[in-house]
Amino acid sequence: MPVSAPSGPRSRATRALALASVLLLTAACSSPSGAPPGSDPTAALPLPGPEDGADAPDGDDRGAPGDGGGNGGPVGDGPLGDRVVVIDPGHNGGNADAPDEINAMVPAGPNEKACDTVGTETASGYAEHEFNWELSVLVKERLEADGATVVLTREDDGGVGPCINERAEIGNEEGADAAVSLHADGGPESGRGFHVIMPGEVEGFTDDITEPSRLLGEDIHRAYLEGSDVPTADYLADDGLDVRTDLGGLNMSDVPKVFLETGNMRNPEDAALMEDPAWREQAADAIARGLAFYLMRG
Repeated sequence: MPVSAPSGPRSRATRALALASVLLLTAACSSPSGAPPGSDPTAALPLPGPEDGADAPDGDDRGAPGDGGGNGGPVGDGPLGDRVVVIDPGHNGGNADAPDEINAMVPAGPNEKACDTVGTETASGYAEHEFNWELSVLVKERLEADGATVVLTREDDGGVGPCINERAEIGNEEGADAAVSLHADGGPESGRGFHVIMPGEVEGFTDDITEPSRLLGEDIHRAYLEGSDVPTADYLADDGLDVRTDLGGLNMSDVPKVFLETGNMRNPEDAALMEDPAWREQAADAIARGLAFYLMRG
């Protein structure tokens, strides 16, 4: 079941929100929300960080908790105080020992797919499931420090699953404003970089989330490219943005959701970064910044 992690230092999260606010102020001089790709829609004035102690803008109910079911951290103590985010750390540490369970077929949209997979690892044996968990907790800490309710789809890195449809359902049940599934790719050793996967339109499934998911994906893509020191993938996708209709975690979602493949674990340069705890902090800053920008759109 979903679980919370302790909040991290406010200073780091405040820097992320401050940078997101700068981006938001820049966007205020450009096109309105719903504009085509390549333009930065505006949403609201930049919000103060939690250390400022300032009130929310007049008429804004940011101090009210979100509909997060009580599984997130403290809310109402920052600019994201009425926002609910679900973070899905891909895979799980017990999957390899439960082949029958993770190979079982589950709903994935119009078709069925396996419940889950094991994931990849670096050449030195650093497992993707462990990386995804550690990075997700760091992102969660940053968002919670700015008041958001944040729910993880798994409670630790030693369990099995949950299945892809169950991961999506957690976001649906929480009424999340945004959901992101964090992964690392297992591409060719010669290929480097990150990419964001957004849902394509699947009639009866993703019709109502494709546009907000595109905006979410572009915001995370922009922040991650600027802050992670990882280039966009040179072996797939288009400038680090991909649209897919075959992923159950996207097809079964009723809330805006994307996958972030943070880099290629089979590539030595990307792997060296992922294995570095300091870089994981840096990457978490960038991801939290992208999410904050999206969450402050409206």
